[in-house]
Amino acid sequence: MKRNFRLVFSVFTIVTLWSLSCDNSTDLATDENRPETQTKLRSTYRALSVKQIQSISHISIREKKDWGFWGHSTIDHKYKVQTINGDKIVIDPVTDLIWHHSGTTDTIKLSEAKEWVTNLNNRGYAGYNDWRLPTVEEAASLLESSKKNNSLYIDPVFDKKQEWIWTGDSYDSSNGWSADYAGGGVLTCNIDDGSYVRPVRSAN
Repeated sequence: MKRNFRLVFSVFTIVTLWSLSCDNSTDLATDENRPETQTKLRSTYRALSVKQIQSISHISIREKKDWGFWGHSTIDHKYKVQTINGDKIVIDPVTDLIWHHSGTTDTIKLSEAKEWVTNLNNRGYAGYNDWRLPTVEEAASLLESSKKNNSLYIDPVFDKKQEWIWTGDSYDSSNGWSADYAGGGVLTCNIDDGSYVRPVRSAN
């Protein structure tokens, strides 16, 4: 009887340890991964004027323009690159966001950008199906104060191809907002012109 008990206990211990070692979760809600302070950014789309763009939080504006601004984010990010099923992502526990590491390889119209994200969700990139275009606040949060990535104002943890990206916010019926990492700012962009796409998703 004692021998059988020891055998059952040993099997239970091995199975438990194996299951713990196989945990590949990317949940950012754990206390271990979550920073002491977080910066929550708006995640719902809005129609924004130039004045509103120039008043978004966590941005240091270098120069205001009729079409937006030159400036950079004041958020101290803690980026972490991770690959899931061969798909590369960038996790930022400070803003509780998960970014596509790269995005489109060519500039596309806004309507095409939305379709591209839909296809990404249908595929289940990195195991998720809730990818979306970022808001202006989210896209602008990636702006660095100096050129770092192939002469871009963005952290080198990201792919260097996407020089400017679409956001889901609008200026009017014919123009949207784009984050420009080549120049370091935010500007209006005609919806039929081309920008790259770098999708994002909320971690929680």
